[in-house]
Amino acid sequence: MSTDNSHYVSVHALSKSFDGVRVFENLDFEVAKGEFITLLGPSGCGKSTLLRCLAGLEHPDHGTICVDGVDITHAKAQKRGIGMVFQSYALFPNMTVSGNIAFGLKMQNVPKEEIDRRVAKAVELVELQGNEKKYPHQLSGGQKQRVALARALVTEPRILLLDEPLSALDARIRRTLREQIREIQKDLHLTTVFVTHDQEEAMTVSDRIFLMNKGNIVQKGTPGEIYLNPINEFAARFIGSYNLVSKDDAQRMLGFSTHCALVAIRPESIYIEQPGSLYPSSCSKPVPAQVLSHQLLGNVIRYRVKAKDLEFTVDAMNHSSSHFLDSGAPVSLLFNLAELRPLESS
Repeated sequence: MSTDNSHYVSVHALSKSFDGVRVFENLDFEVAKGEFITLLGPSGCGKSTLLRCLAGLEHPDHGTICVDGVDITHAKAQKRGIGMVFQSYALFPNMTVSGNIAFGLKMQNVPKEEIDRRVAKAVELVELQGNEKKYPHQLSGGQKQRVALARALVTEPRILLLDEPLSALDARIRRTLREQIREIQKDLHLTTVFVTHDQEEAMTVSDRIFLMNKGNIVQKGTPGEIYLNPINEFAARFIGSYNLVSKDDAQRMLGFSTHCALVAIRPESIYIEQPGSLYPSSCSKPVPAQVLSHQLLGNVIRYRVKAKDLEFTVDAMNHSSSHFLDSGAPVSLLFNLAELRPLESS
């Protein structure tokens, strides 16, 4: 039995294909006990199939999956001690909220008094008190997902897997429920693997993000590491609104030299110069530009500007919505050279 919490879940050389089409190959990673990991990537990159292999709902062609030092690669799903929440809720329509939550415990032949105690605890955990006797058709989407979460938690799993559980919900409910999932995960110190294609979701809930593309884990790191230091062009394009310029354009415009093919510039690392304002000493000399358009994103104004035949996205704090810069307005841009990131092409 492993005592190394940093390797509570260990995956080595994991490969999976369907009908000869490779989904992923030779994946290696570890998950610490109590860690919240997000598998982030575009549709079709293999993240849900990987989750199903962890759950025992799919079997890998090669490789091993170990939990707490024990190889579970070929163990039956119900023997793994893993709870899973699906995008589609997968509730039984003829069962009440309590009945749905209790189902797994009944299959385990848990005594009725223990079932009642644990169901009541799970209902309280996901804040569904007063809904115990309702049926799924009487619940909102958010409530249904809470039932699915409670059903997974009531069995007291050692690992919780979440397969895009919030994608069918509206934005407000998604924010509320993801915050609640994160709070529950922290309170229970529950090892969790979460699948999403939503960058904001991944950034707000994760201890670490595994960024996936075409069956590969492109980059692993904390949300801050992934956002501030993308490893290649794909990572920069997927995780944020990075501006990407060639090394020749970076040299021509900013005097920035690199051997890498591309230079990534965050929208907030470009300043629209304002008289009397102070800027980091690492900024470039002013670069003449022209505003093409703007978008109001709440507390941020996102400008599209053109400088030396190149277009850039620039994010400025919205201190006053009455001071938008109109299309065609001439501006001077300052680039924070310390925050430019050289990249290799994907």
